[in-house]
Amino acid sequence: MAEYRKAHEKLIKKIEAVDLPTKYGDFVLHGYAYEIANQSHVALVMGEVDDGGEILCRMHSECITGDVFGSKKCDCGEQFLASMDMIKKAKKGVLIYLRQEGRGIGLLNKLRAYHLQEKGFDTAQANVALGFEEDPREYFLGAQILKDLGVGSVKLITNNPKKVNDLKKYGIEVSKRIPIRIKPNMHNEFYLKTKKEKMGHIL
Repeated sequence: MAEYRKAHEKLIKKIEAVDLPTKYGDFVLHGYAYEIANQSHVALVMGEVDDGGEILCRMHSECITGDVFGSKKCDCGEQFLASMDMIKKAKKGVLIYLRQEGRGIGLLNKLRAYHLQEKGFDTAQANVALGFEEDPREYFLGAQILKDLGVGSVKLITNNPKKVNDLKKYGIEVSKRIPIRIKPNMHNEFYLKTKKEKMGHIL
């Protein structure tokens, strides 16, 4: 029943859309509510994206430590900035910012996972030790937001094949996967290795 609703019912509601000039160019910021889980998500849109073309898209999960504080423990912040730069250069695209911090386990549990990682756990092991799946994130809300924006086909900026599969599963055509290549550092090399070897990310 849950899968049917994700695929066939509209579970998000647009609350507002406002102009948002940024250093990457002028966007329209669309705010959405997912009332079932009391969540809010946003989509940054540059240009006309409902013209039936293949739209450059990044499906980005919230990471306050990487996106805001510039953490070197992950590559999230760098992926976010690289995606914004790609959209800027294309002068057209969508960045959907999904509020699923810490691979969906929440900010405080993410800090608990960090503590376990300091003891030698990898990111997958830490999530499991806290009682979660290795990566419980889903992308059906992203697919629903794209549909609401009039987008049916995307060139998806990602290294994560689960995002590609989920968007296809929920009715969005992925015409191309565009990789993001981020140079590792001494703090995130083990994290990136875990992404590749345990989670199937294409790095």
